[in-house]
Amino acid sequence: MRFLLYNIRYCAGIGARFHMPVPYAGYLKHSAEVLDDIAEFVGQVEPDIIGLVEVDSGSFRTGNVCQAQQIADHLGHYHVIETKYGLQSVAGKVPLLNRQGNAVLSRLPILSHRFHYFEQGVKRLVIEARLAKITVFLVHLSLTYRNRQYQLERLYRLTREVKGPLVVAGDFNVLWGDHELDLFLGATGLINANSDGQPSHPSSSPKRQLDFILHSPDLKVTDFQIPQVLLSDHAPLVCDFES
Repeated sequence: MRFLLYNIRYCAGIGARFHMPVPYAGYLKHSAEVLDDIAEFVGQVEPDIIGLVEVDSGSFRTGNVCQAQQIADHLGHYHVIETKYGLQSVAGKVPLLNRQGNAVLSRLPILSHRFHYFEQGVKRLVIEARLAKITVFLVHLSLTYRNRQYQLERLYRLTREVKGPLVVAGDFNVLWGDHELDLFLGATGLINANSDGQPSHPSSSPKRQLDFILHSPDLKVTDFQIPQVLLSDHAPLVCDFES
């Protein structure tokens, strides 16, 4: 089983063009060209399961096209997507922001899924997707340390209800270092697939390990890579498992 985790930054791209004519202007530009490039890259990887962080579900910058659906259609995958903000949050009511979410794609049918929301932070979504032989949780944690710790405690309570093989993946935003996850890993028994601590951010010159694929002990990692792909500010993570 091949798992791909990729924070695609809404297909806004990187480099000097992203900041022209004003800083962060790339978030307001059309994303079709970068989306096509990302879809092509993902197709070359041939993943069985994909966790996409920072996905546009159909705003003006995509021409009302859901990026997750377009990639899923390109691959022939199933998918689920949801906004990453809380149901009652202010951000969830603002145009553009209310189309910003995360998505899980799968070559095999997604038998069931649930959207959980953290009580703290701005980015609150937890996607739980159950496949025949594995359960996947996808997250994008808060930029604030205290909120991240509350979110990790809630994530622990969600994962302990799962029986069988489990993957918890996403952009954890551990800006203080990966030791932030020590208690979570100790409590859940999950293992970091990136055993060498390879950095994934920023993609142009990676220095920080922000993106994680964590797995239960009944899954064995046979290969782990961080391809040097410059289509987002995060590099993708590719992990091969066997049970």
